Amino acid sequence: MTKRQYTILVIFSLIVITGCGGPTSVDFQPADASGNVGASEPDDDGFVWQTEQFADLKIVRYQIPGWEQLSQRQQALVYCLNMAGLSGRDIMYDQNNRYNLRVRNLLENIYTSYKGDKGTKGWGKFEVYLKRIWFSNGIHHHYSNKKHQPEFSKEYFNHLLSETSLVCSDDLMEVIFNPEIESKKVEQDGTLGLVESSAVNFYGPKVTTEEAKAYFASIKIEGDRSPVEYGLNSRLIKTESGEIVEEVYKIGGLYNDAIEEIVKWLNEAQNYTENEKQSIALAHLIDYYETGDLEKWSLYNINWVQDTEGDVDYINGFIEVYNDPLGYTGSYETVVEIKDFEASARMQTLMENAQWFEDHMPFMEEHKKEEVVGITYNVVNVAGEAGDASPSTPIGVNLPNSNWIRQLHGSKSVSLGNIVSAYDKASGGGMLSEFAHDEVEIKRVKAHGTLAGKLHTAMHEVIGHASGKLEEDVDTPKETIKEYSSTLEEGRADLVALYFLLDEKLVELGLMKTIEVGRAEYDSYIRNGMMTQVVRLELGDDIEEAHMRNRAWVSNWCYEKGLSKGIIRKYVREGKTYVDITDYEALRGLFGELLREVQRIKSQGDYEAAKNLVEGYGVKVDQVIHKEVLERSEALDIAPYGGFINPQMESTRAESGEIISVDVTFPDNFTEQMLYYSSQFSFLPEVNSIH
Repeated sequence: MTKRQYTILVIFSLIVITGCGGPTSVDFQPADASGNVGASEPDDDGFVWQTEQFADLKIVRYQIPGWEQLSQRQQALVYCLNMAGLSGRDIMYDQNNRYNLRVRNLLENIYTSYKGDKGTKGWGKFEVYLKRIWFSNGIHHHYSNKKHQPEFSKEYFNHLLSETSLVCSDDLMEVIFNPEIESKKVEQDGTLGLVESSAVNFYGPKVTTEEAKAYFASIKIEGDRSPVEYGLNSRLIKTESGEIVEEVYKIGGLYNDAIEEIVKWLNEAQNYTENEKQSIALAHLIDYYETGDLEKWSLYNINWVQDTEGDVDYINGFIEVYNDPLGYTGSYETVVEIKDFEASARMQTLMENAQWFEDHMPFMEEHKKEEVVGITYNVVNVAGEAGDASPSTPIGVNLPNSNWIRQLHGSKSVSLGNIVSAYDKASGGGMLSEFAHDEVEIKRVKAHGTLAGKLHTAMHEVIGHASGKLEEDVDTPKETIKEYSSTLEEGRADLVALYFLLDEKLVELGLMKTIEVGRAEYDSYIRNGMMTQVVRLELGDDIEEAHMRNRAWVSNWCYEKGLSKGIIRKYVREGKTYVDITDYEALRGLFGELLREVQRIKSQGDYEAAKNLVEGYGVKVDQVIHKEVLERSEALDIAPYGGFINPQMESTRAESGEIISVDVTFPDNFTEQMLYYSSQFSFLPEVNSIH
């Protein structure tokens, strides 16, 4: 029997079996299991940290230590800032892709309207697909940039549409089911056309890479030593006459409806600010949203950096440019945070010694700062997040991103303490036991790994990003190093942390008691960079995400350069591959050598050197190792990515309208929170999402 004959027989059999009862496929069969998969056991206080696991994702909750110590006024401030953040949630969806809001709204309507059998395999796959879109703020994976492909059939999807009397347009059907349409969120291969091949909604469909570059070059003011962040808050489109223009995110401009809500809540937050500096900074932020004027954004950042006296702080705006293939436009992001006073006090020493670290960098002398100014570092507890920071969140942040503001006015660095803690409490030790090369390494990481990770984050954010300077007349990295600027900067900050984590100065300062802390971080970093991080990729994929790339090029470069001396050893035992650092001091020397070169590349704007480093060591994956890592990790049933359910806040007001109390609860259902957000914070009409 030929394959074609067999197919015809199967189709005929299905027709006979189904008769007039409707289509039958695997999607309509009963699900293998039901219930909440992946929930962790409650801790001693009865709190469940991990609520579920699906696909390659786990959902975690976090608490807000210190909330009860805030005054009523401070709690009201947190509430207003959090509401402002959530009001812009849909902006992130639309920025990520022009179809995202239409897809999400259709799927949510199906989810809430369908009354049929929800115990089938198809429904389970539909739920996972919707949850993945919620988790990623759109149809593309938050880390790999590849489009999510539904595991249910188009036949089953049509069944859901029929049962709910909903309609899916032809173009939306193609977006959902055709892997070639909107296939990649951010393309980083310049030969494919960075703008043309990226699905992000920062550029209109007819805008080319060269046109976008030419436009930004045309508005740049040559010789400006305090430039605005060109393109940070706009989308480039081509008019019918062929002119390239910016659609600015502002009141009266693009995303008007959501920005009006953001501004409404920021204005109310002004009633509860803690001090004058905080109030002034907030006023400039409101001004910026109202006008879209990037000079006002610079002014806001200068004032925000100087606001260091309050217990409540926030990040709000179009911030990180990782999602823009050209590195100009910022993704909408908000984090509302409360100081962790005890932990922050321990880091005061780091800030006070920032100049010592700068002076002892392995940089060329002309690339060192004569004076490091304005660094502040705090451990904070997150009270709420939205946009690019949620559900998947950073664990450390250093802002502002403008180089000249950082040099003249300083920067703020924070470690998100309760987020790090929640990750730790929700994670298991399976990956360490499986991939560490011996018991000595396992014991070292278990004993010192938590502190090592915190110090790495602190050094990365506080000392790393604030270090070094450009040579005279060298343009910003986004202009010179272009698509490699993000991964180069993240790797540079990592190298600063790694270089000093084996320095006795940290012991002398009381930041750690033993140099074993540094060795534990070396173990974890190299193991992750050379092996375990590829668990996040599908077999055959290149590395796309900036942080993953930097961990790869740092580790692989050091491995290659130290190969003849065996500084890092790679070997196979009982069919399993391991990496082993044999000389930690020699590895520190390699970190210093690479750090010196990376700073030179940044300071001199050496595009070709940046390209050779990243493409040569940070993009391609050893497929044999990749296959092995996937097979070994699959048996552990550990999701490689984690994201968070936010606390829920409800306010009580007096007759005057003043907020007199704020109650906080900790939801444990990811689906319910996502549907609640969509019902309460959808301020962008669907028509605005089609460009």
